[in-house]
Amino acid sequence: MSLSEASSTRWPTLMARAQAGDQQAYSQLLQAMVPAIRALVRKKISDEALVEDVIQDTLLAIHRVRHTYDPTRPILPWVAAIAAARAIDALRQRGRRRDWELQDEDVLHYQTSGGEGKLTDDIANSQVLSGWLGQLPPRQRQIIESVHLRESSLAEAAAENDLSVSAVKALLHRAMQNLRKFGASSHGKS
Repeated sequence: MSLSEASSTRWPTLMARAQAGDQQAYSQLLQAMVPAIRALVRKKISDEALVEDVIQDTLLAIHRVRHTYDPTRPILPWVAAIAAARAIDALRQRGRRRDWELQDEDVLHYQTSGGEGKLTDDIANSQVLSGWLGQLPPRQRQIIESVHLRESSLAEAAAENDLSVSAVKALLHRAMQNLRKFGASSHGKS
């Protein structure tokens, strides 16, 4: 099944079930989305570590805003917009500016294949995400939740947590490294 077929028929059904509380459907949906998100992000970012960070950020954002998706509308543009925003944020944080132009035909012709991506099996549902966040030291978890889940600015996160912006950046960096390690170690167990 091609990505366009999966995203136009299967993904909206899985998302509707996930919005109704079906964790298994949510897990299946996120697993199916990871290769497409990876393909979108790799078009603009060549650093594999940053690609993995953006994938994680995208999945966290999808988790946070999943209630806003309308299952009667196409899901791929919704996912692509979230991935684009996360990629742009990552590039801005690195001081690089790149244009992000979603070329539908590139995405629609991307074929999913077995074995794609080291996080496919592990970032499967909110329980895994919650578990990973729960493994972070408390201050790192607070900063991740503030910046990535509630989308606070670095300055807002610093003010909320009585820290400097530099300290927030350092905590975010360490937290993302830890999340990447959790994903790699979980993948190694599969």
